[in-house]
Amino acid sequence: MLTIEDIHTYYGNSYILQGVSLRVEKGEIVTLLGRNGMGKSTTIKSVMGLVSPRAGRVLLNGVDLVGLKPYAIAQAGVGFVPEDRRTFPSLSVVENLNLPVKRGWLEHGWSLEKVYEFFPKLKERSSHRGFELSGGEQQMLAIARVLRMRSQLILMDEPTEGLAPLLVKAIEEILKQVKREGITTLLVEQNSRFVTHVADRHYVLCHGRIVYEGSNEDFLRQEDVKREYLGI
Repeated sequence: MLTIEDIHTYYGNSYILQGVSLRVEKGEIVTLLGRNGMGKSTTIKSVMGLVSPRAGRVLLNGVDLVGLKPYAIAQAGVGFVPEDRRTFPSLSVVENLNLPVKRGWLEHGWSLEKVYEFFPKLKERSSHRGFELSGGEQQMLAIARVLRMRSQLILMDEPTEGLAPLLVKAIEEILKQVKREGITTLLVEQNSRFVTHVADRHYVLCHGRIVYEGSNEDFLRQEDVKREYLGI
């Protein structure tokens, strides 16, 4: 579904991504791991059009996304759950869920009923405003919002950051359920224990370059990789 081919991304004169290539097959959960400042978030921002690579290609089902505006990439079926969630604090849960839905999108996007089936906590809190939600509830809302947008590919940036272990487990179960729905996920994370419970494959990024690629089973055996590049 997603193929990143040798992308080179800069912030001004700072050379961040130095030839990153990776692939995500339909229905997979793939993680991008690495320490802070290695280019993980820049990679998914390059996919989403929030920053444009100076070289290379980002292909969604064979169509190059480089140069497209973020709204066009979203309309093509890519959903983005940023690290800070970006839910609207002054709007209720149901208003947050209805805001991104355009006429005709519900043919493929999730209905409110389906969202509430997967996220019963959001149904309980449907009239509460965004600022009244816990961190875990905000994360659920951010994920549910992109599902309402008929997203086929979800980009998630540090979804477990700052969450208690019980909520991390809840996010794990949600990702497994989303996978069963056939939705593809590229997941940026630092919690290596969490990702080994949900992912099919892993990439490790160091100083803007991919230094490891492997299946979940292989990654579990790579003690040297985890120690050198992840500090585990």
